[in-house]
Amino acid sequence: MHGCGNDYIYVDTTQYDIPDPQAASIAWSDRHKGIGSDGLVLIGKSTVPEADFTMRIFNADGSEAMMCGNASRCIGKYLYEKTHPWPLPVKEGNGYKETEIRLLTLSGIKILYLHIVNDIVESVTVDMGEPILEDENLFNPNIAKSLSTPIHHREGQGESLFVSMGNPHYVIFTEDVDQVGETGRALEHHPAFPQRCNIEFATPLPLEGQGEVSIRTRVWERGSGITQACGTGACATAVAAALTGLAGRKSQIVMDGGTLTIEWCESDRSAEGRSFQKNHVYMTGPAEFVFDGEISL
Repeated sequence: MHGCGNDYIYVDTTQYDIPDPQAASIAWSDRHKGIGSDGLVLIGKSTVPEADFTMRIFNADGSEAMMCGNASRCIGKYLYEKTHPWPLPVKEGNGYKETEIRLLTLSGIKILYLHIVNDIVESVTVDMGEPILEDENLFNPNIAKSLSTPIHHREGQGESLFVSMGNPHYVIFTEDVDQVGETGRALEHHPAFPQRCNIEFATPLPLEGQGEVSIRTRVWERGSGITQACGTGACATAVAAALTGLAGRKSQIVMDGGTLTIEWCESDRSAEGRSFQKNHVYMTGPAEFVFDGEISL
């Protein structure tokens, strides 16, 4: 499956056991000798009553990630369209169906809101929780001051910010988003990031009329390299853009593989029978099946 081109191999562990997911992810993610993907995602039943299902995600290099927004949307689509009978209640209204899934990840429980038309999940909104702007376990600002990798900033908009969305991101506002390969590779392993880091290169796009700001973003994901999209990275970029005054609380994040709508809620509110929490980040976007098949361990 893929979300905006961020493609992963998904295994339902309620049906198939994966005894060594690190090795499987490395072998299967190889785009020449394996299936080809950004990594491996395991879907499981939750062992705690607060969640319905679990997600574990392994990058292409075998390292385990804490969270992936694009993968969480794909899990929602898989569970609704491929799991029969559907195990959770469905609400109807405003011409579509919606249901909620509580997904347990290494960065906590995320709430998925499935937007369903004719029994097809057209898009998924994920409550990504609150952004964290300081975490000494993930980012050392004193060391960051010594960053020596050349970064070509947009004039007057050359800020770089750390934002954690359950995993670490460093958002660089620059007119040269295509430096993602060389600079992203170097910064992922910089000592300012004790657990390595995802790196985003972003620039606001020219506005046409009114509406949300669009931000062109390219992503270097730790453990995977350049990816077509990154859900948590899109959230981090939107938060960083709001903090620097480059955008409001709602942005369209335009990545290589597609566009995600990100809203950083300014206050508690209710809409369409759903509650939105102050300071939480909500990500909305598509999820798509590519193919299914069998492979031997």
